[in-house]
Amino acid sequence: YVHDLGTKQSRRLTNFTDYDIKFPSLGDNAIVFENGGYIYRFDLAAGTATKITVTFEEDMLGGRGGIVEVGKSVTNYEISPDGKRALFGARGDVFTVPAEHGPTRNLTGTPGTHERYSKWSPDGKWISFISDATGEDEIWIEPQDGSSDAVRVTTGSDTYMYTPVWSPDSKKLMWADKKLRLRYVDIDTKKITEIAKAESWEFNQAVWSPDSRWIAYTMPELDTPNRIYLYSLADGKQIMVTDKWYNSSNPAFSPDGKYLYFVSSRDFNPTFSQTEFNISYSDMERIYLVTLTKSADSPFKPKSDEVQVKEDKGKSGDAKKDEKKDDKGDAGVKVTVDADGIAGRIAALPIDPSNYGGLAGVESRLYYTRHGSKDEKTQFLMYDFDDLKETNLGEISGYELSADKKKILVSSSGSYYIEDLPKSKLSLKDKLDLSGMEVTLDRKAEWTQMFNECWRQMKYFFYAPNMHGVDWDAVKTKYAPLVPYVNHRADLTYIIGEMIGELSVGHTYVGGGDYPKAKRINTGLLGAELERDPASKFYKITRILKGYNWEKGTRSPLTEIGVDAKEGDYITAVNGKPVDAMANIYASLVNMAGKQVTLTLNATPSKQGGRNVVVVPVDDEANLYYQNWVEGNIAKVDKATGGKVGYIHIPDMGVGGLNEFVRRFYPQLRKKAVIIDVRGNGGGFVSPLVIERLNREMVMIDFARNTATSTDPGDMIWGPKVCLTDEFSASDGDIFPYRFRKNGLGKLIGKRTWGGVVGIRGSLPLLDGGFLNKPEFSRYDTEGRWIMEGVGVEPDIVVDNDPAKEYAGVDQQLDRAIEEILNELKTQEKNAPPIPDYPDKR
Repeated sequence: YVHDLGTKQSRRLTNFTDYDIKFPSLGDNAIVFENGGYIYRFDLAAGTATKITVTFEEDMLGGRGGIVEVGKSVTNYEISPDGKRALFGARGDVFTVPAEHGPTRNLTGTPGTHERYSKWSPDGKWISFISDATGEDEIWIEPQDGSSDAVRVTTGSDTYMYTPVWSPDSKKLMWADKKLRLRYVDIDTKKITEIAKAESWEFNQAVWSPDSRWIAYTMPELDTPNRIYLYSLADGKQIMVTDKWYNSSNPAFSPDGKYLYFVSSRDFNPTFSQTEFNISYSDMERIYLVTLTKSADSPFKPKSDEVQVKEDKGKSGDAKKDEKKDDKGDAGVKVTVDADGIAGRIAALPIDPSNYGGLAGVESRLYYTRHGSKDEKTQFLMYDFDDLKETNLGEISGYELSADKKKILVSSSGSYYIEDLPKSKLSLKDKLDLSGMEVTLDRKAEWTQMFNECWRQMKYFFYAPNMHGVDWDAVKTKYAPLVPYVNHRADLTYIIGEMIGELSVGHTYVGGGDYPKAKRINTGLLGAELERDPASKFYKITRILKGYNWEKGTRSPLTEIGVDAKEGDYITAVNGKPVDAMANIYASLVNMAGKQVTLTLNATPSKQGGRNVVVVPVDDEANLYYQNWVEGNIAKVDKATGGKVGYIHIPDMGVGGLNEFVRRFYPQLRKKAVIIDVRGNGGGFVSPLVIERLNREMVMIDFARNTATSTDPGDMIWGPKVCLTDEFSASDGDIFPYRFRKNGLGKLIGKRTWGGVVGIRGSLPLLDGGFLNKPEFSRYDTEGRWIMEGVGVEPDIVVDNDPAKEYAGVDQQLDRAIEEILNELKTQEKNAPPIPDYPDKR
């Protein structure tokens, strides 16, 4: 378009209908731009756009394939039933790797197809996996040696599928999906049975009983903490195992079918905050068991040494064998469940409360992992029910047991090991060789697959089923023709970004993946601003940034103990080399971040009379500039308000932003008012925690003899508040000012916020390790109207900082906040009433 500044009229110049005009660049007589992958030149005089033919003398190395190793790109791992091989998923293919001897096998070898979540059948015959070979996720099985083609066992998939799990008899596969269903399929009949459907979230924990007749699963409950249920394949009935009062998860059957193990949060040990009178609960979990029948004994029942009486010789040998088989849970196990009173037959393992997972029963032992607040790394443990003793087996990343329960595949620090199932400290020595895991890479086939998968993921996960009214099939048809021309992963990212951008929503992020990345070499920085003296060519230190030198992220090299550097000093040499002969002083600091550097300093721009100081440069000054900006604002507010008003800037709504809030909030509790600044807030998730503290209301006045009075609750700023926002207040940085206004905390000052509040979670796997974030979680107001997304939060007082003034150090938005808070203090300043006359109880 062209806009006439005189007539105020706008006129359309181009008429493209399929793709957006991108990257317009104005010259003297033309505008050059991109549209649909082509470059156009718009002639300003003629008013016409002409496609430009561009020829690249380029080998297109970024689009070439070849044979590549993928052993460092493992996405899932499993172990064969006898422990002789390991199963891996990597780069969308399925591999088996020998424990010691033999070849590595790529069972699928399909560059343009994504096979994922591979699992080995307990009888050793089959490898199952999810594949999108049909254009949708379906479950397939293939002989473990790759001797024949894979067979599809599901059809008609209509959503995203999660890891299938084999039944112990190798006849069925169970899986969960994005439609919040838990289902299983009979691999012979291909019949699909729905086990359960949730309302609040996806299923992610479900196991088979050793006889393949029962399924135990964690139900993502809507109105209560999550509970454990049992499902009978024989009659389809559901049995609720745990009650509604305690969150329960991670079910696992004992091998003999007598017990169901699970994890539950039933320990209440509050930790009291050091910043305020508040509490948090962590390490609430233990492992529990429930007896599935009323007749089953507890492994913790009282023991007594008694005289052994010889068995009746008349008892048949077969009967003895049957008893032994039942006790050990061999192939003849039949699981029986007495539903009546099952929630009352629960016992706790005598282990420390923590966070537990990965439960697996083997004979009279239970294996599990622990990662609590006291554990730096995941601990692998075993509980022996014979000895009633817990043993720590070592630190690992994860593990899988072989179906015969004799071997274990351990993941540790990016390496994998097959070892004998341990009963004592695990010694990792048999590291698997993954160098034979290779794929024949066809990048163009991969790029087509990833384009299609990203389109499907958005289709199945986007929060609004109507796709914001967009014809999503038509969008795919629109952008798919561009994909064959991709010759670099960045091109694919761009096309996918354009496609998902059609949804007009925030948080639609795509990126990463396999492409050449330049090595970054950091330049050492001094935490100071330097100015070159035009006469001597030495560098004058014009400003030294204050640092918190006890924190790594805010260390200021020139302010550290023993470094005698002052503003106004000149740097005359770096590591003995005169800087007046350097084109730029920073050339001498390349790759010197974190290393010792000797600076020669002088009070005058002269080589004579200098002194040497040793500094350790940092690689980033952003935190230093940020903290100096914050402290400058605090000082400005303090001076302008006579010390009455506090100032807190919250840079994001993550842990870092929460820490910054805590750092500034509690030392300012005695202020009469506060300015909360969320300009540039990058978002996160902690806005409710911050708002809760700002929203506290006075209840009473506390005091003790000879002390000043204080508010109750004590951790509050009693007085007026205002909030600063701008167009870079994003995501939870949008939500914070919305909450601020909704809670009536005060005025919003500045500019309308970003307007992106449909939330995301982690990316699902893509072939080359790239990522796609799908906006999945939205919100609407208490009157049933959509809020914030695409609009943001409008301030009560609009102030748009003039860029030139801002560059010169004038913050008009902060100035207006100071003005408003001072006006409010005239009528809203809070002061505690004096202590009344003391009681006279004569």
